[in-house]
Amino acid sequence: MEDRPPLEPVMANALWSVDRGRSPLVGTAIHDGHLLRPDLAAKMAIGAAERLREEDPFTARFIEDIPNRIVVHRSRFEVDLNRAREGAVYLRPEQAWGLAVWRERPDAEAVGDILRQHDAYYAMLRQMLADIEATHGRFVLLDMHSYNHRRDGVASACTPQADAPDINIGTFSMDRASWAPVVDAFLACLREQPFPGRRLDVRENVAFAGKGEQTRFVHAHFPRTGCAIAVEFKKIFMDEWTGAPDMAAISALRAAIRASLPVLEAALGARP
Repeated sequence: MEDRPPLEPVMANALWSVDRGRSPLVGTAIHDGHLLRPDLAAKMAIGAAERLREEDPFTARFIEDIPNRIVVHRSRFEVDLNRAREGAVYLRPEQAWGLAVWRERPDAEAVGDILRQHDAYYAMLRQMLADIEATHGRFVLLDMHSYNHRRDGVASACTPQADAPDINIGTFSMDRASWAPVVDAFLACLREQPFPGRRLDVRENVAFAGKGEQTRFVHAHFPRTGCAIAVEFKKIFMDEWTGAPDMAAISALRAAIRASLPVLEAALGARP
């Protein structure tokens, strides 16, 4: 499997990168990372190719135009920041798409050490969002992810389009009625964006409903001021089995998100 070209060189011990700007818009790519601690990698029964298939490569590229950005560099197989703390380390196959992740499971001390990353991430996120809230009053966080649609193998048929939109917007944990002006404007804008040969198929709560920990956390701590939208890109921008990117598709999806930013700001400003 080809490894992905990074946005820039990342140190092997990097946890995450944060960019701060003067804006109420935030983009996160918390499953973009591929790095693993060497002691954990040595105990794993799965290799880089299997890990990459379940990670969200290239999602950091989709947020490059958002003034406030967080990109996580650790693999979700080290710590999954979109799971609640008690399930953030995949110890059993049912936590990891049936994969037997470990040849030798990490002990309690190692797990505790890993979970400190989870604690530190959410402490950092809460502080950052509180500062943006204090400055702008309200904010929108776009929580970028991706999903596979050819799970049965490299030569298998794709998941039917009816069940797998190009972009799935997840809104489960928010007060949907309250944030309707923002979410509806975002959906409408994305549906107008071009993709090679067609328009994008953008729907809400079809393949996923946005039940991850990060959006839940935002809505729990900023219930009236924070709108966290889970954005799941179907892997139409890469080959999910070889890892090879389609740079034209990546550019088109980045452009679609870029086009939505003034729309989101306007909708956020107009919301009472």
